[in-house]
Amino acid sequence: MIHARRISVAAVAVLAALAGSPGLAQAQRPPHAKPLTERADGALPPGWRVTGEGAARELVWRSDRAVPMGDARVEFHAEGRLLGVPKAAEDGRTFRLPLDEATSLKDLQVLAAGRRLDVRTGNSGKDANNSLAAAQPPAQLPAHSVDPGKPGSYRTVTGEYDLDPVKLPGFAQPVEMQAVVVAPGGATGKRPLALFLHGRHGTCFKPGGSEEDASGEWPCPSGMKSIPSHKGYLQDQKLLASQGYVTVSISANGINGQDWEAEDGGAQARSSLVRQHLAKWADWAAHPGTAPAAVPGAAKTDLSRVLLVGHSRGGEGVNRAAMDSVYPPPAAQDGYGGAVRWKIRGTVLIGPTIFGQNPVADVPSTTILPGCDGDVSDLQGEVYVDGTRGISRGAALHSAVYVVGANHNFFNTEWTPGKSEAPSFDDFGDDPERRDRVCSPGTRTRLTADQQHKAGATYIAAAARLFVGGDDRVRPLLDGSGRRAPSADPARVLTHAVGARRTGGLLPDAPVKVTGGRLCSGVAPDPAVACLGRAKGSSPHFALWETQERGRRAVALKWSAPGTATKVRPDAPLSLSGAMKLALRVMVPPNTTGAKLDVAVTDSAGRRARLGQVKVDGLPGSERTASYWAREVRVPLTAATRAGLDLKHVKSLQLTPRSRSGKAWLMDAWGWAPGTPAVRAAALPRVDIGRLKVKEGDSGTRTYHIPVQVSGRGRGKVRFSILDPDTGRAKDKLVTVRPGSTPIDVPVEVKGNTRFGNDQQQDLLAKAVEGAVVGSYRGGVTAQNDDPAPKVTLTPVADRVTEGKKLTWRITLSEPADADISQPIRVLPVTEGAELSTKDVDREWLMNYAGELPDPERTLSKAELWVWTDIPAGSTTADFVIPTVKDQLAEPTESVRLALTDFEAGPLPDHAVVTGTVVDAS
Repeated sequence: MIHARRISVAAVAVLAALAGSPGLAQAQRPPHAKPLTERADGALPPGWRVTGEGAARELVWRSDRAVPMGDARVEFHAEGRLLGVPKAAEDGRTFRLPLDEATSLKDLQVLAAGRRLDVRTGNSGKDANNSLAAAQPPAQLPAHSVDPGKPGSYRTVTGEYDLDPVKLPGFAQPVEMQAVVVAPGGATGKRPLALFLHGRHGTCFKPGGSEEDASGEWPCPSGMKSIPSHKGYLQDQKLLASQGYVTVSISANGINGQDWEAEDGGAQARSSLVRQHLAKWADWAAHPGTAPAAVPGAAKTDLSRVLLVGHSRGGEGVNRAAMDSVYPPPAAQDGYGGAVRWKIRGTVLIGPTIFGQNPVADVPSTTILPGCDGDVSDLQGEVYVDGTRGISRGAALHSAVYVVGANHNFFNTEWTPGKSEAPSFDDFGDDPERRDRVCSPGTRTRLTADQQHKAGATYIAAAARLFVGGDDRVRPLLDGSGRRAPSADPARVLTHAVGARRTGGLLPDAPVKVTGGRLCSGVAPDPAVACLGRAKGSSPHFALWETQERGRRAVALKWSAPGTATKVRPDAPLSLSGAMKLALRVMVPPNTTGAKLDVAVTDSAGRRARLGQVKVDGLPGSERTASYWAREVRVPLTAATRAGLDLKHVKSLQLTPRSRSGKAWLMDAWGWAPGTPAVRAAALPRVDIGRLKVKEGDSGTRTYHIPVQVSGRGRGKVRFSILDPDTGRAKDKLVTVRPGSTPIDVPVEVKGNTRFGNDQQQDLLAKAVEGAVVGSYRGGVTAQNDDPAPKVTLTPVADRVTEGKKLTWRITLSEPADADISQPIRVLPVTEGAELSTKDVDREWLMNYAGELPDPERTLSKAELWVWTDIPAGSTTADFVIPTVKDQLAEPTESVRLALTDFEAGPLPDHAVVTGTVVDAS
C-alpha cells in the first residue's frame, strides 16, 4: 500500500522550491471508490458526513433530490477553494470524495459551475411576485443591415449514416460513428462543412418512461433506447444548409457514458471523435464512390472551410479538435492519429465548459453565453474570449454573445420538453418555491424555447458567414459594435470581443499602477481583495479554474459623487497607432443603469485628451445568475489626434465618473479599427501532461517521474501547479517551455508492501500564459494497490433484543488492511412476520443512513437506506449496530434481515442472510 504521505516524499523538495498560491486538493474521481459508513459530524452542515479513517477517509454529501446528469462537474469546495470532484453513487444523490486528514472543512459547499447544490436559493411567495417585476430586459440594439438568420435560396435534403464504432483511448466500450446530415439541394461546386457536437446529456431512455428513467449507461441496456441528442440541431442545420453549407451533427453518447473515467472530462475523446468524422468526409470528398448513399453532399464538401459547433462539453470538445488540428496531440492520448486533411476556420461554442481553461488563440471563435444557464451556470465559456489575450498574435476574433433569458438545454430540441423524443427538462427549473425574477418562465426576461433556438441559429449562422464565408459585413453582430440581427428578435443579444484589429491592449493582469481605484482579483477567495466581494451573483470573467491561479485582475471603481478620476498606468507605454477608437470592456452591477464615465488618455510627453463619455448599464440578474458581464463601449480617438497626442506612446488611461454614484470594473482597453484580418496560426509549443499508472509492488521503494511532453515549435511560458497529496495545496512556477525539453520534473517515490490499500496519486496541472498551448492540462503518477482485499464475514453478536436495546452484528476481516474496509449492507424485506419500521429505530441513526427522516412511516427495507460499516485500517473487526427505541405501544415481535453486498447492492455469493429480532417490552 502507498500512503499519501509516502508518495509525496520526493515531491516535497520540488514543492519547497516553488513560489505560489494555495490550490486544490486532489480533484480526482476514484475509479473504484467504495461506500463508507455515514456517521454524523456535529461540526458539519446537514447532508454532510465524514467517513473512514486515514487513507480511506472520505467526505460525503447526499442531496435531498436526484442531481440530473449534465455538463457541469459536481465539485466540493471549502473556504472558497476546490477540494475536488466527487464520485456520484448509483442513486444520483450521494457524492463521495477522498479526504486527507489535514483538509479544512470550513464553509463547505457543493458547486456545479458555480451553482450551489447544497442550499436552495431564490425568491418565493409574495416576495417573488414583487421582485419579478423588477427585472427589465435591456434596450433592444439597433438593427444591422445584414441579417444572417434569414434562410438562403437552397432547398435542403437530409440523410443519416451509422458507421462502425471506434475505440478511443481510456474507454472500455467503443463509441458510435453516427450522424445526421443536412445539405443544400442542387448546390454546385464544393461547399463548406459545418459539424455539430452535442454535450453531456443522458444516454439512454425508456420509451414511455419518465425523466427519472433516463440513464448515463453505455451501451444502452435492453429495453432502453439511445437518446438522439445529435438530432437536436436540425433547425440550425437547415438554416446553414439553405445558405449553402453541408452540415453534419454527430452522436457522442458513447463518450457521455464513459467520460467520468477521463481526467479532462472527455475533451480529448470528443476531439478524437470529431476528427474521425472529418477524416471520413475527407475520404468521401477524395473518393466520391465510397460515400454512403444516404449522405447527401458528401462528395461536394470543401474541407479547407470547416466550422465546428459544440454545445456544452461539446464546445470544449470542438475547441480541443481545433487545437489538435493545428498542434497535433501525443499519439498515446489521441484516438485519431491520422493526417489533418481539413482546415478549421472557426468555432461556435454554446454554453461551453472549459475545465482546462485552454482556448485556441489562433482559431476564431464565437461563444454563446445563456443568461439563464442552469447547468454551466458560471458561464465559464467566457474564458474562450478572455483566455486568449496575450497568448499568440491576437489576430483571431474571439467573440462572446450574451443571450438574455436563454437557458442551457433549449438550444437542442432533443433536450427541450414538448419537442424531444426522450423526456427532457428546463435546466434552470420551474419550481414555484424558487421563483427567479430573471429566469423563471413567464418573466419578461426569460425566452421561450422557440425564441431561444431561433436566436441561437441566427448567431451560429453569423459566425459561419464571418469565419468561413469571410463576409466582414456581418462582423458588427459579433464584435461588440452594438448591432442586432432582427431574425433573433425578440431576444436581447449583447456582444463583446477581443482580437481582430484590436491593438495595444491595456490589461489589468499585466503590470499596471492604479490610483483613484484599486486592482482587484477575480479569483481570490478573500472578499477584501476579490473584485465582487460578497456580492450576490457571479461573473463569467472570474469563473474558477482548478487552482486559485494568479491574475484574472480587473480595475475596480467605486464612487459616491462624480469627479474623482481613476488612473491606470501600464509599466510600458501602449501603442494605439492605426486605431480609430478606444474600446473598453466595462462591467457594472446587474440591474443598474446610467453609469457614466469620462474617458481620457495621456501620452509619454504629458499631453492629455478627453476622448468622450461612455454610458454602461448592467444586465438583468439575480443571485442565481452570472450577470456581472462586461459591456463593450468605444470612444473615438479623434480628440487625441487633434490635441497632438503621440498615439504610439500612450502612458495612461483615466476614467472619471460623471453619474451620482456607482461601481464599475474595467476588464481591459484596446485600440480598435474595423475589419477582420486573415488568421495564420503561430508556431507554438504544445504541452501535454500524462498519467503514469504503476503497481505499488510488494517491497522496496521506486522513483517515478510525472510525464510532461512538449511538442510543436517555438517557445512560450506555462504555469505549472504541483498539488501536494498531503495538504491538497498547490505550489506553482512559471516556466519557459520549448519542444524536446523537460520543463519541470516531479519525482514521486512509491513504497511497496503486501497489504490491501487505496490507490494514491501525485498530480500536476498546467496553464498557458504566453506563446504556448496546453492540451492535456492535468496528469501525474498513480500508485495502484496490487493486493487483494481481505475476505469478510458477518456474524451475530446480539440478534434478539427487547425494544430499546441495540441489535448488533460483527463484521470480521480475514486479515488487516492499510486502509479502511467499507462494507455495504443491504436491508432485505422480511419473509415471515412483522418488519421493523422507521418508527422503531433511533432518529439519529435513521438520519445517518437515510439522509432524512422518512415520512410517512415505512418498513426499513423500503426506507431507501444506504448502510455501510467501516473496519478501520489495521483492524479486523467492526460492529454494525441498529439502536431500537422503546415505545408504549403493544406490538408483535418484529424483525430485520441483512445481507452483505457489493457496491452495486448485489448480495455477495456464499454469504448467509442474517436476521435480527426485536421483542416488545410491554
